[in-house]
Amino acid sequence: MGRRNAPRRNIPTTEKTSQLRIIGGEWRGRRVSFTPVPGLRPTPDRVRETLFNWLQPYIAGAHCLDLFSGSGALGLEALSRGAETVTFIDQEPSVVRQLRNNLQLLKCNKAEVVQDSVLNWLENRCAGQEQQYDIIFMDPPFHKDLAAPCCELLERQGLLAAEAVIYVETESELRDSIAPAHWHPHRQKEAGQVRYQLFIREDQS
Repeated sequence: MGRRNAPRRNIPTTEKTSQLRIIGGEWRGRRVSFTPVPGLRPTPDRVRETLFNWLQPYIAGAHCLDLFSGSGALGLEALSRGAETVTFIDQEPSVVRQLRNNLQLLKCNKAEVVQDSVLNWLENRCAGQEQQYDIIFMDPPFHKDLAAPCCELLERQGLLAAEAVIYVETESELRDSIAPAHWHPHRQKEAGQVRYQLFIREDQS
């Protein structure tokens, strides 16, 4: 007898994943998986290459914070190139799960992955009692007006080293200032719908 009308069974499925390639440093050429949730935009290889050329004087030994981590491309690249630590923050459970898997795969014990909304995590820091970060990666969802509040909270909560370097990706049409006055624009590029900006914080002490 044919099986044309046989009832379909519910077969468990695993989460779909995509892959990205680490392009420099200790793990150069390694491929890791990420969960392609809606709105996630891994920073393209050519942009990462440009960014880490900009960051070359700062990356060795740096304590990094990767906000809206998504694929983890920037934080993983930083670890591969000699960063001392990276703290990843993302609210999506499947993203967090995959980031932890990738760190285990890479046998990396220099990173922490936190599941939380970025604004909530920032707002709950205790000013003056937190790790200060040398490099910040920030790639918020577009059209949500998150970049400027995050920049303000990084300052208010005392999370930035004296001369921290802050990298921000935003939609290219966003023309409003997102950074405090003492964050000096160091590099900027646009590619399609994305603007890439690198700021260097002026020591206020």
